[in-house]
Amino acid sequence: MKKAAIIGFGTIAPVHLAAIRSNPEIELCAVCDTNEAVKAAVPEGVAFYTDYKVLCEEAKPDCVHICLPHYLHFPVSKYFAERGVHVFCEKPVALTPDEAEEFAALEAAHPEVKIGICLQNRLNETTEMLKALLDSGEYGKVIGCRGFVPWMRDKHYYEEQPWRGQMKYAGGGCMINQSVHTLDLLYYLCGDIARLHATVNQLLEYGVEVEDTVVARLEFASGANGVFFATNANYTNESVQIRVAAEKAVFHIENDMLVRILPDGSREKLCENEKMPGAKFYFGASHSKLIAKFYRAIEQGTDDYIHVRDAVMSIRLIDAICRSGRADALVEL
Repeated sequence: MKKAAIIGFGTIAPVHLAAIRSNPEIELCAVCDTNEAVKAAVPEGVAFYTDYKVLCEEAKPDCVHICLPHYLHFPVSKYFAERGVHVFCEKPVALTPDEAEEFAALEAAHPEVKIGICLQNRLNETTEMLKALLDSGEYGKVIGCRGFVPWMRDKHYYEEQPWRGQMKYAGGGCMINQSVHTLDLLYYLCGDIARLHATVNQLLEYGVEVEDTVVARLEFASGANGVFFATNANYTNESVQIRVAAEKAVFHIENDMLVRILPDGSREKLCENEKMPGAKFYFGASHSKLIAKFYRAIEQGTDDYIHVRDAVMSIRLIDAICRSGRADALVEL
């Protein structure tokens, strides 16, 4: 039985709480948040702290779940890792490429500690099947792809948590907060991205610093081409769409379903994701799978989880898109 603690009891924490409680091999021993009002939502019998350093000393968790605002992901993870506590950190892995590399160096310097990053959409059933199909070589090499994230965030979203609209705390807007998973899947499925040209915009008049709409043309090292579009200016939250064209087939993920698009335009269903009920359906249902995999790795001493080094590229991509948008030029990665 491993003792777990949740550091930060905000929007995403209930997803981690549900995953922990569904796993009989994990005991939630403590929760930490600077907002004492959230104590009422903490399960009975679980210790509550407002200082993560005191939690570390007194509760002595085996693993902590970092569910904090973005700017705290690396420094708080570093604190626990240096004290021999395993870390499961929400996305994004860092605010900048330099910080992401520093985090990866921390991981390499502490092989006795496992640091997992929550890019849970890699474990969606649709992603796993599409990855296997593309890696099999049966359909030839990838020639193109696209990723669309047509979402909505109203002004209240930023007023409720002001850090979300400030670059020094959030590191960005629709990319690092909403569509980092889609960027991650594009290179995870289709390979290294060599160059890109992008536009980065604020279409909403919210008075925040971060971007709300991005378009990028991607050039892959393999010669494939791609396009990425993300926005928080849609009228609602619609399904993320990922399409990958290989030499012998076209695959499409939308509404939690993977289909193959046949030559006549019809669609053959290949598989479907487990669905997460409720208003936050777009979180996906793979947190529990990823968290269970991470704890198995702790128990069995394996490396079968998403490492810091696996997540660095997503931050490099976001940085390259921002640099390209500022310069209105092609940027090399």
